[in-house]
Amino acid sequence: MRHAQTISVVITTYNRPDALAAVVRACFMQNDKNFEIIIADDGSTANTRNLVQQLAADAPMPVHHVWQPDEGFRAAMARNRGTLAAQGEYIIFLDGDCIPQRDFIARHRALSEPGCLVSGSRILMSERLTRRVLNEGIEIPDTGLATRMAWRLRGDLNKTLQLGLRWPDLGRVRNSFSWRRIKSCNLAVWRSDLERVNGFDESFTGWGHEDSDLVVRLFHAGVKRKDGAFATEVFHLWHREAQRDQESSNRKVVLERAAAKVTQATVGLREHA
Repeated sequence: MRHAQTISVVITTYNRPDALAAVVRACFMQNDKNFEIIIADDGSTANTRNLVQQLAADAPMPVHHVWQPDEGFRAAMARNRGTLAAQGEYIIFLDGDCIPQRDFIARHRALSEPGCLVSGSRILMSERLTRRVLNEGIEIPDTGLATRMAWRLRGDLNKTLQLGLRWPDLGRVRNSFSWRRIKSCNLAVWRSDLERVNGFDESFTGWGHEDSDLVVRLFHAGVKRKDGAFATEVFHLWHREAQRDQESSNRKVVLERAAAKVTQATVGLREHA
């Protein structure tokens, strides 16, 4: 089986430099450092730009910053811009509040397979633990199972088995569309497949389901979905929930497109050309 050779990690962010710093530092600590980092910035202030410059100065891999003006929630556009700036044949989308474990890249590379995407998983952190990690500079990739289990017992993490158990690459392919575990905060797609469906659809407004829309369009284009659970878990820093005014209408659009077997984004990668 052919695995991805060149990987780009596209990290979306918006005005949360402390969380972004923790995520990028965890990327620096990967046991597989053969990848590049693209910071896809949805309109942050100069604090984020300055942070990225500082981090890039001592980075063990290339780090690039792609910025767009702050005109509301435009994560789909930020991810498309990040994709266009990327050099890798395989794109891993990661949110700027999701801290990867040390084997994150290695696991994604091992799961990569032509004709498939990988939808990763996450472990939710409490507000209390999030503050500790950010204020005390706790490096998540350096923590061991005993520490993580102690956090779990105190109620600071929402999962147990995923803290230490790893499954082999067996039985991961889903042959039908499912909403379960579709999170663009941890999603890997071949660049050629993204180009085939015109990337994320920027016509979605407000929070919600632009990632599900991408996956369902890829499914109708013939791309199978692999479940990355028990292999690619990230630690999701706590934050207040975003406004979800458009969630129900966005979900309705996805369902309509799923029924119509739509494959192309209305406004996507090609429109940037």
